[in-house]
Amino acid sequence: MIKIALLVGVWILFTGILMSKDEKVLKYHQISIPIGQNKSCIVDEVPVEPRFGVIVSGAFADENSNSTSFLYIQVQLVHEHLEDGSDHSNSSFVVFHDKTITIPIVENINDTDRATEVTKSHIFHLDAEMFEQIGWNDTVLSLEIATNLPNGFPINVAFDPTPMDKSMGIIYAAIILISLYVLIIWEIIDRTFAAMVASTMSIAILALMNERPTMPEILSWIDVETLLLLFGMMILVGILSETGLFDYLAVYAFKITKGEPWPLIYCLCLFTAFLSAILDNVTTLLLMAPVSIRLCEIMKLNPVPILMSMIIYSNIGGAVTPVGDPPNIIIASNSHVIRSGINFLNFTIHMLIGAVFVMIQTYFHLRFVYRTINDLRVSEPEDITELRNDIVLWERAAESLSSSSKDEDLVREILLRKINRLQLELKRKITCGSISTATYKRTLDDLQKKYPIRNRALLIKSSVALTFVLCCFFFHSLPYIERLSLGWTALLGAILLLILADRRDIESILDRVEWSTLLFFAVLFILMECLAKLSLIEWIGAQTENVILMVSKEFRLAVAILIVLWVSAIASAFVDNIPLTTMMIRVTISLSEKAALNLPLQPLIWALSFGACLGGNGTLIGASANIICAGVAEQHGYRFTFIQFFKVAFPAMIGSLVVASGYLLVCHVCFTWH
Repeated sequence: MIKIALLVGVWILFTGILMSKDEKVLKYHQISIPIGQNKSCIVDEVPVEPRFGVIVSGAFADENSNSTSFLYIQVQLVHEHLEDGSDHSNSSFVVFHDKTITIPIVENINDTDRATEVTKSHIFHLDAEMFEQIGWNDTVLSLEIATNLPNGFPINVAFDPTPMDKSMGIIYAAIILISLYVLIIWEIIDRTFAAMVASTMSIAILALMNERPTMPEILSWIDVETLLLLFGMMILVGILSETGLFDYLAVYAFKITKGEPWPLIYCLCLFTAFLSAILDNVTTLLLMAPVSIRLCEIMKLNPVPILMSMIIYSNIGGAVTPVGDPPNIIIASNSHVIRSGINFLNFTIHMLIGAVFVMIQTYFHLRFVYRTINDLRVSEPEDITELRNDIVLWERAAESLSSSSKDEDLVREILLRKINRLQLELKRKITCGSISTATYKRTLDDLQKKYPIRNRALLIKSSVALTFVLCCFFFHSLPYIERLSLGWTALLGAILLLILADRRDIESILDRVEWSTLLFFAVLFILMECLAKLSLIEWIGAQTENVILMVSKEFRLAVAILIVLWVSAIASAFVDNIPLTTMMIRVTISLSEKAALNLPLQPLIWALSFGACLGGNGTLIGASANIICAGVAEQHGYRFTFIQFFKVAFPAMIGSLVVASGYLLVCHVCFTWH
């Protein structure tokens, strides 16, 4: 009841705000600054407060550029008066605001027509005396604009009478973000619904601060490219799962490992990592977990530690490709990332090398945690119990012999050798575990009959479509193919498979699409844009920039890599890595755009991808795949808690981050990232 009351209160709050505030639409005026003259722009609107904003867009350069061409903006308070009996003003006096804003223009004046339009804004603060004069006796605000160019310069100008107070916006944004994480971490409400509430509240906060966006603007914030990629891959995987391929792979793992527990566990983990790189890790675990649980039950193993190991490898494998993990999908679909030269192929190459080292480290970690096969068993098998009893009986027989004759000493020696052989056999069974040949063959026959390839024709058709998608992904930089984005490629592959499959019941296929996940992504994009407008992203980037600037220039990139990697990883361990990546990608891009830092974007992207994906291994709520797999296990009667997963996975995550840090720093030293 308390939860419902609080949520109703929040609903009433943002509903009241949205009903009372209009959408903010600024009027832009196109003007041209004449040569050697000032251009006066009378402001029609009266500012509500002594502070107001001016927004200009044109061929502007970066603030730290070496340009010698500038645009100058100055605020004037103009008072015009009429002489008695005159219809025209014949005199006026001007009060100048004491601050002139200087904006650098692109260096080559001949490129102004072809340069990218850049928007600049500035907040002016009038003193109380000047503010009180506005609107009295024909007193108006005027913007005096000039340049030092030898030719005319076109710009767009807009006046903002109610600019937002960024200091308050940062506080509001932090409260919204923390509230969202609280709702997700403690599972107070469904995470998709929590994101809907948070994004709606953020829009209401913008409206409260006189910055309510228009509906077309809100829709433009949604990254359709990412949603298209997810939608296409969901359809591909949904149809592919009907072939029985994933169950067959698990049975095949049992076959090639001959039922030996440790090789089987590694084989399942590697299959999971490989499939997570090609497909998304959520779908992979959803399909691999049930049959893995069945294999564990046959071999008298506890499925919980095996499933936790598969989760860890799934998140590592998902880091390899842009489509393997939701954070990578967000990163690779970003327009800034694409323009920086990152494509499917070079993304995969950079991430694959580091992921291999991380998998090796994780292998040793899991062997250390589960030192013997008994650590993976539900209860001790009968053959081991019988072996222990035999050793006790032989030891008692050896102890019962006296040393009165050579014959008894000889028998004791024979018994001790027998005991040693039994102890070695016991150690082998405890360390490695095994099942009898008869049991292995009987189990394999049963599994092969129960989990065959159900539809070979559909498997071939699915392979054709999946091959098309993967080839386009890997050769994305080639002519013609580069025109197809990742989202378009996935959608075209899904359409191809639907054509080949010739399915009439498309509703059953659409039922496999995780619409709640797509909606979750959509509202997160809106939320993060709102947080950016509230200046939270800018503030985080500024604090990170200050830390990086504290070190010398030759170490700034290394420090930036480590900061992005570890901050995103530790944060991803305790919050869902999808909203975190949505925020961190904006911070990373802002760092690369700071001229004072001079940081290339690509190594920061590798660091962010490793951090977000490997950080998902830290806790049970760190990644969507973790929660999905835990849900599947609970449906089969096996439950692992937050603490149980944390004890195994968090140390593995720390070790993975150490390895990833070393890999990225070695790449930084050996190669010129620029």
